[in-house]
Amino acid sequence: MVGVKDIDDLPKTSANYTALTPLWFINRAATLHPTRKSVVHGSKHYTWHQTYRRCRRFASALSKLSVGLGTTVSVIAPNVPAMYEAQFGAPMAGAVLNSINIRLNATVIAFILSHASSAVVIVDQEFFSLAEEALKIMEADSEGKLKTPHLIVIGDESCDSKQLDYALARGAIEYERFLETGDPEFAWKPPEDEWQSIALGYTSGTTASPKGVVVSHRGAYLMSLNGALIWGMNEGAVFLWTLPMFHGNGWSYTWSLAALCGTSICLRQVTAKAVYTAIATHGVTHFCAAPVVLNAIANASPEDTILPLTNVVNVNTAGAPPPPSLLFAMSQKGFRITHTYGLTELTGPASVCAWKPEWDSLPFETQARLNARQGVRTMCLDGLDVIDARTNQPVPADGKTIGEIVMRGSCVMKGYLKNPKANEEAFANGWFHSGDLAVKHPDNYIEIKDRLKDVIISGGENISSVEVEKVLYLHPLVLEAAVVARPDERWGESPCAFVTLKPEADELDKGKLAEDVSKFCRAKMPSYWVPKSVVFAALPKSATGKIQKHLLRAKAKAMGPVKMIKGKL
Repeated sequence: MVGVKDIDDLPKTSANYTALTPLWFINRAATLHPTRKSVVHGSKHYTWHQTYRRCRRFASALSKLSVGLGTTVSVIAPNVPAMYEAQFGAPMAGAVLNSINIRLNATVIAFILSHASSAVVIVDQEFFSLAEEALKIMEADSEGKLKTPHLIVIGDESCDSKQLDYALARGAIEYERFLETGDPEFAWKPPEDEWQSIALGYTSGTTASPKGVVVSHRGAYLMSLNGALIWGMNEGAVFLWTLPMFHGNGWSYTWSLAALCGTSICLRQVTAKAVYTAIATHGVTHFCAAPVVLNAIANASPEDTILPLTNVVNVNTAGAPPPPSLLFAMSQKGFRITHTYGLTELTGPASVCAWKPEWDSLPFETQARLNARQGVRTMCLDGLDVIDARTNQPVPADGKTIGEIVMRGSCVMKGYLKNPKANEEAFANGWFHSGDLAVKHPDNYIEIKDRLKDVIISGGENISSVEVEKVLYLHPLVLEAAVVARPDERWGESPCAFVTLKPEADELDKGKLAEDVSKFCRAKMPSYWVPKSVVFAALPKSATGKIQKHLLRAKAKAMGPVKMIKGKL
């Protein structure tokens, strides 16, 4: 309000105002618990004192390469110690960390490296050939004008040594040798402005080139504390890295663990057996996973499981709407499930299905159904709502009216790198637009019904693929399910179900089983929701465990339209 002032004119000083950044967390962890384990990877164990010194070496070594403010450091690696160290080392040098999905192909990685103007590429030995191919593509596209980034290779004793030898022969610097060039007492400096960028992540880019999501130090700081608080994480938590650190900086839990002086248990490859073994061996207290990973854990063979659990294991699931039946199965095994919802554009949970004490007395099936909702906004957001796209007004809290999820707050990304058109669309009317469709229940908990691009429009009626999938997961022989639109001569398009069966169904007649699945669906949903096509196959997944529906949509389209049967609707 013009002319209205605060009660004082006290100034900001260096004593009472500093830029928010998660980088100070590791300094505190090393001071408070210098001998506590920070990172464990196979036979390698590091303490917080050691990890802090390694991160300072990392930053110092980058500085000696003239890498600092305004430059990008890209890392192509699975969940190994070097990936964790990069979360602190790169921004300690003033640079921006770009963690790249290891399952992307060379063409997409080349686009990312070029778009990000990467000055340094740090790559795990297993993926060196992939990085090398991406750099060749960049060289060809630049017509000889490419400024080749510094290339550093991460060795891993669990991998074939020939991969490392090949990388070194091609001129790459070995990661440990790179660290040795740095000063373990390097006097790193925090950002002067908390709006300074700390990380750059890329969206999946399933229908076009991926978009670069820029995250500020302020946003990372708030999200790292937010994620711990909404999950009730304890000081000294033992965290199993089933979630890739390249996915939204591990939903910002990379920084949360330093704040909590916790321990990171690295998993190079995620399997149900590896998860159960880590829980029993290391006393894992927390891990994050997409529903497809939980499905593998819940349906693991007896020889791959270690039950009962040795301690309470808290699981944060997000990435796709989990079927209530899956949440129920995990709870029955002793896992404590927290359901959250987030996007790359937030690097962590935007909403949480906050558990209410009055739910404790409800039947397990009812608890699972309530917990399958995406819930209410987390503390780092000022607002989260479901709006009508035509009026930009909130939809009624009736659990039926569908609208788009929108949000605002300091945890939302700064914007998409070099993409003003996408930013204008994403931030229209003062909200970040998620592209996710949901309803709002009478208790104000939201529940996702679909992505805008995943809605099936059959005969003018909207069908939620998520709702159809929930029913499919109830079938006793269905392990995984995904529903997409298939062209249909009569209805325009109709549901097509891709189903992965449980092992006990291997010997059954697939034709009869498809009929049984259809009959099962007809008994539990409106007739126009029932999949007109049922395909039994393994479902394609991204590196974060998400089912890649764009590939299934392409496959359904290639199948051709469902033929019209004369005289039959």
